[in-house]
Amino acid sequence: MTGTGPAADTGTRPVDHALVAAATHLAETACRGDRHTVAAAARARDGRIVTAVNVYHFTGGPCAELVVIGNAAARGAHELETVVAVGDRGRGVVPPCGRCRQVLLDYFPDLTVIVGTGGRLRAVPVGELLPESYVWADHQE
Repeated sequence: MTGTGPAADTGTRPVDHALVAAATHLAETACRGDRHTVAAAARARDGRIVTAVNVYHFTGGPCAELVVIGNAAARGAHELETVVAVGDRGRGVVPPCGRCRQVLLDYFPDLTVIVGTGGRLRAVPVGELLPESYVWADHQE
């Protein structure tokens, strides 16, 4: 995979450091105020990096991971391999919420998600973040 770094000490898959850097840069430059507080970056199977920010609203709103899925689709990147989210104000990598874990698993069951803090980042299969997960009837064999 283009742009991947060495495997993290605690992970079973390589951590895509270029992806973390892209999300971090976006969080530092585009997340301002209360409306956009998390940035996400995803690597498509063809190597492209797609980024997005969350849309916070008191009635609810899409997390950065969900917006990045839509942005990727709009760019013709329908097969995502890896995703990471980074919080604003130097919070670093943040794990996906429960809703995002379910959506990511449903759309991309082979997806790798980067989680952890600081120098202890790890790349894990999305299924490990949502054990005993719900499976749509349409997706069952």
